[in-house]
Amino acid sequence: MKRLTLSLAALFALSSQAFAQEDEPERSSSEAVAQQEAHPSPNAIVEAATAEEWVSIPAEDLLVMTLAPDAEGTPREVIIQLMPAPFSQGWVENIRTLARADWYAGTAVTRVQDNYVVQWGDPNAEDEATAKPLPKGLKVMGEKEYTQASFVLEGSPNRRQLQAAATLLGIALSRTNLDAIVKLPEAEKRKAGRAALADRYAEFASISQGWPLAGRDEEFWPVHCYGMVGVGRDYSPDTGSGAELYTVIGHAPRHLDRNIALVGRVIEGIEHLSSMTRGSGPLGFYTEEEAELRTPIQSIRVASDIPAEGGRPFYQYLSTESESFAKYAEARANRRDPWFIRPAGGADICNIPVPVREVD
Repeated sequence: MKRLTLSLAALFALSSQAFAQEDEPERSSSEAVAQQEAHPSPNAIVEAATAEEWVSIPAEDLLVMTLAPDAEGTPREVIIQLMPAPFSQGWVENIRTLARADWYAGTAVTRVQDNYVVQWGDPNAEDEATAKPLPKGLKVMGEKEYTQASFVLEGSPNRRQLQAAATLLGIALSRTNLDAIVKLPEAEKRKAGRAALADRYAEFASISQGWPLAGRDEEFWPVHCYGMVGVGRDYSPDTGSGAELYTVIGHAPRHLDRNIALVGRVIEGIEHLSSMTRGSGPLGFYTEEEAELRTPIQSIRVASDIPAEGGRPFYQYLSTESESFAKYAEARANRRDPWFIRPAGGADICNIPVPVREVD
């Protein structure tokens, strides 16, 4: 499998910002303004990022899902960014094949489960007699491909990087512990650095190359944050083909990590999915009596197949290896702009969404 190397800047979201204090003094209006200038909001940090800090998303990695118009006739379009290598590439290739075969046209949203997922695919998939035939040549993946091997950590963390990581994830590391870690031999220091990034689901968690990742030992994987897109499957050993997809519309279901393939994320139009009527059947599936609630999918297209002058979308994400992202991540973990009274002291990996913007 392809080896993925993450830099310390990516792994620890290094920031030069001051760290959160347990107690904050009361502030006057003028002090609040000064506070805002000294500690800008996450949105202000993103707006101030330089052009060089934004990364263009290849059109080959974008899907345009066109839903049937809503009850008022308003068009509905959802933009999905596909996962880059080395993650889930067999499923991603299948999804492109299905899209280019126009297979998704005529499928529908079949499941809307409150605070969980929206799922779409062929409503007749369970009936062999009426199921929509799949294109030939789709790949079949194994469960081992839910994760990737050979996580490599470049260098070793210093005290400030460890403190930044601890602040980001809300982990209490005393000054004594930090000093002790920094003095460790290189191999032990790297191991301690991972421990500083630990969360309840994995040995370490971080945001790198634009995506939220977690890992343990020599394996790592993308995580189920809000808006992430995955592949529906049946019981093991089935791993799904990509014909049935879902997106997270509720609190991050991290228990699904490593149990199912994640293939991308919704970067625009999630409101068209999250606002749909919930299904009353088991797991939020629409019953036969609710068939009219299944929103038809008119098409899912790979953006590179759409002419630039014919509506092809162009998007960028803020580089997660950039200085602005490090400041943004720290600001998300510890809001100090005037409305906030106390910094939180940390943030869950899924509470630091990677900024994405549409460009001409």
